[in-house]
Amino acid sequence: MKIYTKTGDTGLTSLFGGTRVPKHHIRIESYGTIDELNSHIGLLRDQEIENHYKEVLLEIQDRLFTIGAIMATPPEKEVLKNGQPRLTINRISTEDIHLLEKEIDEMDTALPPMTHFVLPGGHTTVSYCHITRCVCRRAERLATYLNEVEALEETVLSYLNRLSDYLFVLARKLSYDLQAEEKKWIPKKS
Repeated sequence: MKIYTKTGDTGLTSLFGGTRVPKHHIRIESYGTIDELNSHIGLLRDQEIENHYKEVLLEIQDRLFTIGAIMATPPEKEVLKNGQPRLTINRISTEDIHLLEKEIDEMDTALPPMTHFVLPGGHTTVSYCHITRCVCRRAERLATYLNEVEALEETVLSYLNRLSDYLFVLARKLSYDLQAEEKKWIPKKS
């Protein structure tokens, strides 16, 4: 199988099921940003962090591939006219969301209370985590836009929202674990 097909040379690409759309289509932007997010999570997972975090991040990467597949499949291509599934795509479950919530709660109990906004930085690994969180927020914004055009499952939107929360708390926990200074944002007085 060749990696290049030349079918995208005119600025069009195929969704699952064969529908051709421009490469700037909201579906392509959405799952492309999910792919970008997945790559940043891979970079974060490659850092010197606890194995538990690496395992959770690997699970998240799997879920992001599922979200990408969901976004790459127009609803009309998922079922045949007789109601039978045309394409079998895994789904994001409430258990996937609960895993993120459980991880957030566990990390949060080990952290000092947050009294101010936190400036990203303090350690390269923490900075990677904050960049990943920002890409996640962009992915979420694009997903909500896609949802306005063609409805997405609620669990996808909830998962992305919770994932950005998870990444924020993970950044704080990594700061704590790495003994990096967590800089509070204190607005300058005019």
